[in-house]
Amino acid sequence: MAIIKTVKGLSPKWGRDCYFSENAAIVGEVVMGDECSVWFNAVVRGDVAPVTLGNRVNIQDGAVVHVTNTTGPVLMEDDVTVGHNATVHACTIRRGALIGMGSTVLDNVEVGEGAIVAAGALVLQDTKIGPHEIWGGVPAKFLKNTRPGQAESFAKHYVEYSKWYLE
Repeated sequence: MAIIKTVKGLSPKWGRDCYFSENAAIVGEVVMGDECSVWFNAVVRGDVAPVTLGNRVNIQDGAVVHVTNTTGPVLMEDDVTVGHNATVHACTIRRGALIGMGSTVLDNVEVGEGAIVAAGALVLQDTKIGPHEIWGGVPAKFLKNTRPGQAESFAKHYVEYSKWYLE
């Protein structure tokens, strides 16, 4: 069973058909919708401000989702994918966006609907990424627009993968 920890009287809550790997950690004021998944060694920490995840959000292996009491919360809308070893901190990720492997998204960033943050990118504080844009690099810059459905397809795959582990 995952590490599910209450902090300051605030306990994680989640909807139906969610999968949490045995060594995932979900802490404090975290609210998730249905069919979410938190994978091996991932951490979702709502200890100093809330973390809210919509339906079908997946937090992949080694990723960290956290907040700061002066810059929280984290909001992820439906069908968001956070790739392996990514760090997402005190920001807003809109519906269907993809945060690539090993990337970092800092405080007060907004990632638009269906947008992609490329693997290894560093998205600096207060950056606004538009809908269906791809940003990459260090620091991240606009690269091009996405193909239709490009980012959104990842969330669907992870809902399917999580069902293998729920059986």
